[in-house]
Amino acid sequence: MLWWGAFAQTMIPALSRRFRTPRLTRVRIVLALLVAAGADLLQLCLGLLGPLEWAFIDPAIDLVAAVLTTWLLGFHILLLPTFVVKLVPLAEELPSWTACVMAVVVLRKRAQRRELAPPVITAPK
Repeated sequence: MLWWGAFAQTMIPALSRRFRTPRLTRVRIVLALLVAAGADLLQLCLGLLGPLEWAFIDPAIDLVAAVLTTWLLGFHILLLPTFVVKLVPLAEELPSWTACVMAVVVLRKRAQRRELAPPVITAPK
């Protein structure tokens, strides 16, 4: 049990620093939206050319988009269902990366506003 305590004391702070949510800036938001829109557009264009020839590239595009958006915006649980949506036959043509990134940006901006807001202190009556 001693090894677990040493492991937890060294690894948990390191992991929490690694997965800390970065502060959203305009540059991060714009870059994340460009990555998402580019991934959706590329998948749409390749899907129109022929589904069988480009079938192996779709997961690679999804993986690159996931890594880049996670790096820019931080990990969010909404990024995970985007892979599942791509498995549904007609839903794969939807711009799911763009919609997901927009939703994550809205949620993160809302959370940042709550962090920056001063606490409301009311006087007891």
